[in-house]
Formats: sequence, C-alpha cells, structure tokens
Amino acid sequence: MNKLMALHQRLACCDAVLSDWGVSLASVAFRWFVGWQFLKSGMVKVSDWGATLDLFRYEYMTPVLPPELAAYMGATGELVLPVLLFVGLVTRPAALALCAVNAMAVLSYPQLFQFDCPAAVNDHFYWGALLLAVVAMGPGRLSLDAWLARRAR
Repeated sequence: MNKLMALHQRLACCDAVLSDWGVSLASVAFRWFVGWQFLKSGMVKVSDWGATLDLFRYEYMTPVLPPELAAYMGATGELVLPVLLFVGLVTRPAALALCAVNAMAVLSYPQLFQFDCPAAVNDHFYWGALLLAVVAMGPGRLSLDAWLARRAR
C-alpha cells in the first residue's frame, strides 16, 4: 500500500509539472498568435500614415478622443503591446491593454457588424477571448516575467 501511495505522489508531482508546462505553452501560443495579429495591423497603419489619419477622421467613430490622438494611441498600442506579449514582459497588463485596443477597434468601427462575412467581427471576439485567457493564465514559465521572478528569489 505504501508503494502505491508513493507512486501516486510521484505521478501527482509529474502531473503538476506537466500541467504547468501545458499552461506555459498555451500562454506562449496565445501571446504570439494574438500579438502577431495586432503587430501586423500596427505596421500597416504606420506604413501609410496619411491613409491611417484619414481612416480615423472619416471612417472610424472614435468616442471622446480626437481622431489624430486616437490614431497615434491605436498605432502605438498595436506596435508596443504585442512586443511585450512576445517576450512576456508585464504580460497581464499588456494583454489587458491590448484587449482595450481590441474593444475600441470594435466600438469605433460599427460597420464590422454589417459585413456579410461574420469573420470580420468574430476575429475580434476570438482575439479578446484569447487575451483574457492570457490574463487569467498569466505569462507562464516561458516569459521574461517568470525569468525576472526567478531571479528576484
């Protein structure tokens, strides 16, 4: 009976390690997948800044903020926050901030709901769900956050 209990404890320990690594790998996959979507969008914005400003002035309905400020904030968020997610630095705040950028994109462009192809708005909901999963799971072992925490100990 003692041997059986010892085996169970060893397996439980291994299960915890595998579970921890599973969460870490899922977090990396989510961070990189969603980060890449937003980084591409930010790169498109800065590649033709005049067109980006026109979109924010005439197409997007940004509440409260002037269009120019919204364009700068949106592009900055889409370029900086994904890099933080890629390396896993201040991961939870970066994921929450990117979730806010995502929500603002959906709210400021109501035409997303009018397209015949529901993928346009569904992508944003999918990305938001993955970002919230990163907030819930944390950065995992494969991140600068985890490395800095280990180093601080």
